Amino acid sequence: MKKILILTTSHNKMGDTGHPTGSWVEEVAAPYYILADAGISVTIASIAGGIVPFDPNSQKPDAVKAEAAQRFIKDEAVQAALQATSALAALKPDDFDGIFLPGGHGVMWDLPENKILADWLKKYDADGKIIAAVCHGPAGLTGALGADGKPLVAGRRVTGFTNAEEKAVGLDHVVPFLLQSKLRELGGVFESGGDWQPHAVRDGNLITGQNPMSSELVGENILQALDAE
Repeated sequence: MKKILILTTSHNKMGDTGHPTGSWVEEVAAPYYILADAGISVTIASIAGGIVPFDPNSQKPDAVKAEAAQRFIKDEAVQAALQATSALAALKPDDFDGIFLPGGHGVMWDLPENKILADWLKKYDADGKIIAAVCHGPAGLTGALGADGKPLVAGRRVTGFTNAEEKAVGLDHVVPFLLQSKLRELGGVFESGGDWQPHAVRDGNLITGQNPMSSELVGENILQALDAE
């Protein structure tokens, strides 16, 4: 059985604003069920372990219209697991065939500088294992080097939450950096679709999606990559 680790943020504050944040429900839910329903073993962990924080905005009725999000919220087994996740430091990279980083603004604060995650990503790049992320999740790629010692995203086709989308939600001066700009600074070949439109990019073992609406596409790409193996 193939195994995928979904690694969420543990950060629950939006900078200095006092507003809560965390992961985005749909971005965890859609890939989770696409993989789990296909017989893939899916483990949800978090940077620090324990309760996974979710952005309250991602739990509002207009944000959980997607079938996967509704299913996720009502799934008692999943909800119980989210209350007691393992910390990344307690897990071993060799136990999984790939890693997926969902977004939510929280990731902008605790994923980019996490050395353990950076080590996992470098090893997975060397091993050709799946590295996937959606929306703000690619922020977790920005602190990692590839097997060649260069930034992980250098020379690779990537996408993520765009500068225009960040400005549209009024958080371009709150986040520690603009993700699109950072990925380009690191040498990533950034590609985007229309604002709030589904868009995913696969470059070898690296799979990225632009926004919450791209979550299903990313899940499907991960599944295809696993099937190809």
